[in-house]
Amino acid sequence: MNKYELAKKINELEGLTNDEKSELIKLLRSQKKYGLVWEDKPEDAEQRMVNEQPVLVEVPERAIISDDAEAPNHILIEGDNLEALTALSYTHAGKIDVIYIDPPYNTRKKDFKYNDTYVDPEDDYSHSTWLSFMEKRLKIAKKLLAATGVIYIQIDDREYAPLKLLCDSIFMESNCIGPFIQNKLNAKNDTLNVQRNHEYILCYRKMVKYIDDSQTKVAPNILISNKIYKPLIKEDEKFFYLNDSITTRGEGGTLNARPNLGYSFYYHPSTKELLPIVDYDVNMAKTSNDESAIYTSKEELLMKGFVVIRPPKVRGKLGCWTWDFKKATKDKNLLYVKKTKSRYNIHKRTFVPKDKVEQIADETYVYEEDVYSNSKSILEYSTNEGTDSFVEVMGYDTGFNNPKNVRMIEYLMSIIPNKDSIVLDFFAGTGTTLHALMLLNEEDGGHRRCILSNNNENGICEKVTYERNRKVIQGYTTPKGEEVPGLKVNNLRYYKTHLLPREQTIRNKRALVAASTDLLCIKNDVYAEQERFAGKKLKPSCARYFDNGQTKMLVIYNELTVNAFAETIYHMEVDGKILIYVFSNTRYAYDDNFEDVLDKVELCALPAAIYDAYRNILPEQEMKFEDPMTESENDSDNEVTSDDSSNQVVSSEHDTQLSFDFK
Repeated sequence: MNKYELAKKINELEGLTNDEKSELIKLLRSQKKYGLVWEDKPEDAEQRMVNEQPVLVEVPERAIISDDAEAPNHILIEGDNLEALTALSYTHAGKIDVIYIDPPYNTRKKDFKYNDTYVDPEDDYSHSTWLSFMEKRLKIAKKLLAATGVIYIQIDDREYAPLKLLCDSIFMESNCIGPFIQNKLNAKNDTLNVQRNHEYILCYRKMVKYIDDSQTKVAPNILISNKIYKPLIKEDEKFFYLNDSITTRGEGGTLNARPNLGYSFYYHPSTKELLPIVDYDVNMAKTSNDESAIYTSKEELLMKGFVVIRPPKVRGKLGCWTWDFKKATKDKNLLYVKKTKSRYNIHKRTFVPKDKVEQIADETYVYEEDVYSNSKSILEYSTNEGTDSFVEVMGYDTGFNNPKNVRMIEYLMSIIPNKDSIVLDFFAGTGTTLHALMLLNEEDGGHRRCILSNNNENGICEKVTYERNRKVIQGYTTPKGEEVPGLKVNNLRYYKTHLLPREQTIRNKRALVAASTDLLCIKNDVYAEQERFAGKKLKPSCARYFDNGQTKMLVIYNELTVNAFAETIYHMEVDGKILIYVFSNTRYAYDDNFEDVLDKVELCALPAAIYDAYRNILPEQEMKFEDPMTESENDSDNEVTSDDSSNQVVSSEHDTQLSFDFK
């Protein structure tokens, strides 16, 4: 009996309620043929969000703002990361390019806390508890990743195997780029077992079809720091160095495999003249390996002093060129003939700008070249170095368990080619990810932005995560007394998670919109609030306006003022579009009122857009309410009551209730 037939039988059972039948069918469909099976463990943060939903509220006194208007905006969120991830599902769904996390390892030490209690690793359900914890967060993380995004997850042996299966089920096994292995170089001795000198970093892409994308992916080759000098050849006041020859090895490089690429070069050693000439039987070249039978040398050229250069043999067979005859004729000036003891070889020239050439001796010229290396799966980065870099900034050791190596995280970020990427770390710990990202931006001129999330147990978010990166931005003095200048072209903004009721009454909807302004600033990366709109002073209780010179955002809390704003915008010269978020009891964003300026605005109804983002993230509610988008409810305690809920077009009689201060 298959699952379909069994589900049909369940529906036909008597004595069960519809809810009971639904639960049985849900359980039936959840059973797997292969993979992880564990008992889900309820979590306090998840239970809180049954009846409440998160927003982010800025702590403005902790903001660190650069004088440089182009400085990237980094965000630190204090609070439970499940709540923070839920809030980010509205601001950053499909926008995160890179996620790096170093979650608790669930080791035999007290490193994994669940519902404010350390989990005993000897508990029979410790793995289930850890998997429940990780699954909830990784499912949201996948929604946040851009289509071209990647995620790094650092872990040790204890949970590596279940984590790999969990990630295969969430991200799909085909999207696994493979584990990086960190050789920690200084692991502690283990007198009972094999000394563990490594950790794993699992890496998954969001979607395999984007592996050829030129932006966010794991690069096969990366720039490494040391450079080399290439010797140059000078010819007619031009400088060049030699690349590989225009031949290839392997079966694909034989003349039989590519018979159209067997032409010859005729070269005059005295005049340096180089002539590509077809002097062979192409049809015979498909099957024969007899050079004397296939080729017929041009005797008249040989008589003039030319020598013939043919493709070198490949595994005992006649070879071919990688350039076709047309390209060889057109670009022969890019070729260079070099003589060895036994033959002449063809090489490609790479020309170098004259101003990049350095003369180090008579007739000896060199060119400084960047060195690239393949991305490697074995990473040798000491854990002690992570502690050392932390102590250098903070001046003391907090006892935090193994801060991550800054250079290693720099490396993981550097193999993502997109220098404008958004990076997320929702197990921020001591804040190493942001530290590494700011260093990398400084080194390669990138404009990466970082989002950190951390709880504040024992004040770690305020006193460690924030303080470390504040010092990195503003500058610090090492324990040895050395002054380290700050990475000042960075902004850091501090937020806390805050919960609001989920029950969708008018009062709660207005409260959600009023509390969501910081979410909107994060979503659109615009924080510069303006007191005036079109020269008129705004009343913050009715509307707020943000403009950073690139993005313009207007948030309207009092829907009775939309006509006044529409009229004002009609007379404005607008470069680009103004993002307008407006309170609405339904999904209607007052398109009719803005009809004459739709080319100048982009409208969004709130809180409907937030509800939509949270819909598949928040746990199921214990109670059911009316459809929030069709509810029509008057609340006498509200400053403004809902008028015609059928279309919510604001009539002219309300035009006097403006959000402007004309005094």
